Amino acid sequence: MIRQAKGKTPRRPPPKKPSSNQKDPVGVYCRVRPLGAEDEECCIEVISSSTIQLHAPDGFKTNRNGEYKETQYSFKKVFGVSVSQMELFEYVAKPLVDDLIHGKNGLLFTYGVTGSGKTFTMTGSPGLGGLLPRSLDMIFNSIGPYQAKRYVFKTDDKNGMDVQSEVDALLERQRRDNNLSAPKSSSSRQKLDPEIADMIKPEEASKADGVDEDSSYGVFVSYIEIYNNYIYDLLEETQEDVIKPKPPQSKILREDQNHNMYVAGCMEVEVKSPEEAFQVFWRGQKKRKVANTRLNRESSRSHSVFIIKLAQAPLDADGDTILQDKNQVSVSQLCLVDLAGSERTGRTGAEGTRIREAGNINQSLLNLRTCIEILRENQMCGTNRMVPYRDSKVTHLFKNYFDGEGKVKMVVCVNPKADDYEETLLVMRFAEMTQEVEVARPVDRPICGFTPGRRHRNQAFKEELSRKLEERGGPINRDMSSVINHLVQSLPPLPSSELTDPHDDITLPRLIEALHNRYRIRQMMIEEYNKAANMMKSMLQELDGNLASKGDYIHEQNGKLAEKDKIIQNNKAEIERLEKKNKMQEHKIDILQKTTKIYEDDKRSLRHELDTRDQRLMREQSDKRRMEQRMHGVVTDTQHKWEKECERRVNAMQLEMQNKLWVKDEKLKQLKAIVTESKTPGRPEPPPQQTQPKRPSREERLPAKRSASPSPIPTTTPVRPLHRRSRSAGGEKWVDHKPSSNLDLGTVLQPVIPNAIQVSAPSEKALSKCDRYVLTHQEVASDGEIQTKLIKGEVIKTRGGGQAVQFTDIETLKQELTTVPSRKRRSSEGTPANGDRTDVEKRCSVALEMRAGSNMGPGYEHHGITKRRKP
Repeated sequence: MIRQAKGKTPRRPPPKKPSSNQKDPVGVYCRVRPLGAEDEECCIEVISSSTIQLHAPDGFKTNRNGEYKETQYSFKKVFGVSVSQMELFEYVAKPLVDDLIHGKNGLLFTYGVTGSGKTFTMTGSPGLGGLLPRSLDMIFNSIGPYQAKRYVFKTDDKNGMDVQSEVDALLERQRRDNNLSAPKSSSSRQKLDPEIADMIKPEEASKADGVDEDSSYGVFVSYIEIYNNYIYDLLEETQEDVIKPKPPQSKILREDQNHNMYVAGCMEVEVKSPEEAFQVFWRGQKKRKVANTRLNRESSRSHSVFIIKLAQAPLDADGDTILQDKNQVSVSQLCLVDLAGSERTGRTGAEGTRIREAGNINQSLLNLRTCIEILRENQMCGTNRMVPYRDSKVTHLFKNYFDGEGKVKMVVCVNPKADDYEETLLVMRFAEMTQEVEVARPVDRPICGFTPGRRHRNQAFKEELSRKLEERGGPINRDMSSVINHLVQSLPPLPSSELTDPHDDITLPRLIEALHNRYRIRQMMIEEYNKAANMMKSMLQELDGNLASKGDYIHEQNGKLAEKDKIIQNNKAEIERLEKKNKMQEHKIDILQKTTKIYEDDKRSLRHELDTRDQRLMREQSDKRRMEQRMHGVVTDTQHKWEKECERRVNAMQLEMQNKLWVKDEKLKQLKAIVTESKTPGRPEPPPQQTQPKRPSREERLPAKRSASPSPIPTTTPVRPLHRRSRSAGGEKWVDHKPSSNLDLGTVLQPVIPNAIQVSAPSEKALSKCDRYVLTHQEVASDGEIQTKLIKGEVIKTRGGGQAVQFTDIETLKQELTTVPSRKRRSSEGTPANGDRTDVEKRCSVALEMRAGSNMGPGYEHHGITKRRKP
């Protein structure tokens, strides 16, 4: 619910203006001005009758980063440099003038950069009249015979039009002529200014078709300018004061009862000929503000608006006088706008007032572009943004045209020289955007219900009356004033009425008698006139009866035509429905085609992806086959290698078992010797002979491959660990590193390596002369026993030219102190020979170890050698 403030009457909503659902786009035309000099660089090329192309000049490319491509812009019509003013008028302004005569409004404005030919396009020059003088000429050529007398139409102060009788119009004319200090010539063809004489050639005259003959017309013109966003009347007559001149008074915009904008207090002049109308225009043109700038000698500093109002009122039923009804008067207007050119102060060299003028001009043009842009956005996107018409006087004055009060056309004037390229580019973009704005088409005004052809019948009646008077001896001239003069002259002449004597009684009675005769003749003439009028009326009634019957017939035919029209309308509606359906089907077909195209593209891309994957799969399969072959070779090599390794390990195990058997055999031999010695107690024990070990075979002498499992070494003789390896090394030279920090325990468990260089600290010189390296390290183990570690490695050369040691083996030598109890000896002596074999072997082993220990040193024996490979 909307609440209303107290004490205020609700404002009535404005009545909706009649508008059509059909819309027409704003007609935008382009006119190219010729170059000032032939050697100037041109940046505009006319490609076709509706397209132009802009080329970026070389200097513009040099001063910017990046290349600018050539751009094309399309218009409703493009006029090249060779197009005449007449051809431009035929395409652009003539349809607007024709709509003006038929009661419709129109707006035409020129737009462009300063110096692009806008004023020449609108005004022209002698012999080359522009759009404005040609429009005035066409108006008066079309309505000339049907113009009402001056002051029959009278403007009010609220943008309306009053109508008055011819008698009132004559009285007002006399009153205005008496108020003028210097009476003007009543002739409409006054002496013209030589600057505007002969603007239009007679053979170039235009005329509208279908003018309503049953109406009377009146033409009113007004001329205003918008300077610094203020409105001034250029036709206002002010008294010039030389001592203290008064500045012109600005006007304000108001809204009439039909919500149309108008300039309040603007002077509207009624004109009766194109010469008079253009004379009024030229009088205001001289007051328009122009200035000399660097780019234009006469640059317009304001927007000028020339408004042509056409008042139209129907004749009465007799077709003789104008119908005295204000509501029947229709007013249409045509606005011809010459917008000031957009300019840059840096190029024009403006200073002071000129800078302010240029700023206001550019601001008003910017507001116009903003309004057009928002209108376009509302129409294309369906938004409802408020259009800022009130931000500028130009847009506020013409807001009704963009809301559907008439047609809108724009002539874009461009200068093809390269210096105006940037400004021309902005003008082209604005023109392209303006073409997308649509304006509602105004509906036709209703026609009054009088019978058409009234003026023609009235003229026929006057001609018939003149003919009858001719038959009765009346004047041949059909002019009513001459007929009245002839009737007056046919009366008897008046006698001389000069009185010379105050006692004259003859003159006055004679004058009275003459006046009685004249009165009697006048009555006879009136009776004859009434008889003729009654006869004519009867004839007219008969004609009206015939016309009524014909009217009924016409009405019947109109009814049939209405039925036909209904059928046609139904057919049109059906055609429109089918056209909409056809468009909808075409739209669906387009959608399906686009969808099909998308699916085909997807299918093509998927097929390409499938082919790519197939190729990738084939490559992977080929790689897999190659990998299988390679792995098969690797497996074969590995299998062969492991077969050799297994064979080597088997040989090592066989050698180890042989060594164990050899050790057992040796133990058995020593046991046999002990047993033999125990049988002869009184015989001294001979020293044990050194048992010559069995010489290994050739296969056993071959160096075996290194293995993680240690090879068994016989313990019967004190074999030094590296002695056999050094012999099997085939003459390799060793570096025997014995640090001075070793335990000096005087043990014999220190291997002696032949062909070795003994050092206490390794040096580069010693390493360069040897192939192998051994580090001797002695320490006390965790169980308190002494052990020696032999850390062996190979000397290799590095890329830098030095030597490095890569460790390969670690051998551990350990000694431990053993004490053999005497009871074992005694028990061994008393044990029969056929005792337990295991105990005998243990005792023999202990004795053998004691015997071997006696050779290695007092209180020490060889316990074993542990050999490990460095991982």
